[in-house]
Amino acid sequence: MKTVACVIQEGFAPFEFGVACEAFGLDRSDDGVPNFDFRVVAPRPGVVNSKMGFSINVENDLSFAYEADLVIFCPVPREYWGLIDPALLDLARDAVAREAWVISVCSGSFILGAAGVLDGRRATTHWMYSQHLAAMYPEIEVDADVLFVQDGRIITSAGTAAGIDACLHLLRQEIGAELTNRVARRMVVPPQRDGGQAQFIDRPIPHVASDSLSTVAEWAVQNLREDIGVDEMAARALMSPRTFARRFKADYGVTPAAWFARQRILHAQRMLERTDLPLEHIAEECGFGSAAVLRQNFSRVLAMTPTAYRARFSCLSDEGTAA
Repeated sequence: MKTVACVIQEGFAPFEFGVACEAFGLDRSDDGVPNFDFRVVAPRPGVVNSKMGFSINVENDLSFAYEADLVIFCPVPREYWGLIDPALLDLARDAVAREAWVISVCSGSFILGAAGVLDGRRATTHWMYSQHLAAMYPEIEVDADVLFVQDGRIITSAGTAAGIDACLHLLRQEIGAELTNRVARRMVVPPQRDGGQAQFIDRPIPHVASDSLSTVAEWAVQNLREDIGVDEMAARALMSPRTFARRFKADYGVTPAAWFARQRILHAQRMLERTDLPLEHIAEECGFGSAAVLRQNFSRVLAMTPTAYRARFSCLSDEGTAA
C-alpha cells in the first residue's frame, strides 16, 4: 500500500477527517514507518465546509482516488444519507471492483451502502445510526456491537475514535505489528482497543476510588496462575464476599469472576504477541492449566484461536522469530 485518498464532502466531520490524516498522512520515517502518498480529495475541488463552521480548500478532485491503494470515506451528514453524490457512489464501486482497500469511518458507511458494495457483507457504523443503516440497506448484515468490521478488503468503523482502531487494524496488515505499535505510540493510543469480540488490547487496571479494590486487583493480576475465588479476594479487601462483589461490580462494571477470567485472556494475548513460548507454557502461566482449555476460552471470548491470534498480531513476526 503506497497511495491513500481521503474523500470528504460538504459537512465533513473534522475529528474523523483528522483521524485519517493522522494515521496515513504524517511523515513517520524517523520511526522506520513508510510514508504514504496521502491526498485529500473531493467531488469538486475548492472550498469544502465542515459541520463545525469552518472550511478547508481541497485541491484534488476524485481522479487520484481512482488509482489509490486505499480509499477512505469520511462521515456523511445525516441530511445527505439519501442524497449521496453519484460521483462518490461510482468511486466506491470502482475501488471495491479493483480490490483496493476501502475504509469508511462512522456514517461514511452510508456511502458504501448506497453504492451497493456492502450488500451481502457484514458492516458497522456508529451505534446511533446502525438501525438506520440496516433499515435503508437490508442486504447489509449490520453489527452494532463492534468497533470495526473487516469483510474482504472493506473495513467499516463505528463512530468517532473507532476510526483510529480501523486504521491501525489495516496498518497491522500492511506494515506489520511492530511498526503499527510505533504509530500507535506516536498517536498516544493503544495498538488494539477492546470493543467487541474482534478487538484486542492490553487493558490496564482502571483507577477506582477504593484503594483496597485497586490493591486486590493488582495482586490478582500478579497471581493469574492461581485459582483465586471471590472469597479470597474479599478477604484481602477486608470485606464480606457479598459487599466485595457488589462494590467490585460497581467500580469495574463486571463481577470479580468475569474480570479475573478476562485478565487471564489479556495476559495470554500479551504472551502470544510478545513471546514465542508454546501454548502449554502460556496456558500454565495464565492459569488455564492446559492448551486445550486455553484454546476453548480464548476462542469463546475473541472468536479466534490462540494460534491465529499469534499469526496476526505477534510483534516478533516481522523479525522472523515468532512461530
